[in-house]
Amino acid sequence: MSSETDRDQEFGTATVNRQKLQPPKMYKVLMHNDDYTTMEFVVLVLQKYFNKNYNEAQAIMLEVHQRGFGICGIYTYEVAESKAAKVIKYARENGHPLRCSIEPES
Repeated sequence: MSSETDRDQEFGTATVNRQKLQPPKMYKVLMHNDDYTTMEFVVLVLQKYFNKNYNEAQAIMLEVHQRGFGICGIYTYEVAESKAAKVIKYARENGHPLRCSIEPES
């Protein structure tokens, strides 16, 4: 007759070590002011690539113009990098030197 300890070993008790998942690090997409890109184009880009309504886009555009940069949105690294690259490509295709960058959220 097997003891209770033998039975536990025979059938085993599975233990699962669960790691706590950390939320992904987030990144800000920044748009930088320049002397050549029109305000209308900046508003268009904010609506097209960041899904901002006209009033939101207008407010961010004014922030870019007055402060030298504005936050377009906060995303995971891959999404932020992709959005910044798409904005730069679109700006170049339309003859604008618009700069867009990403930085870690504090």
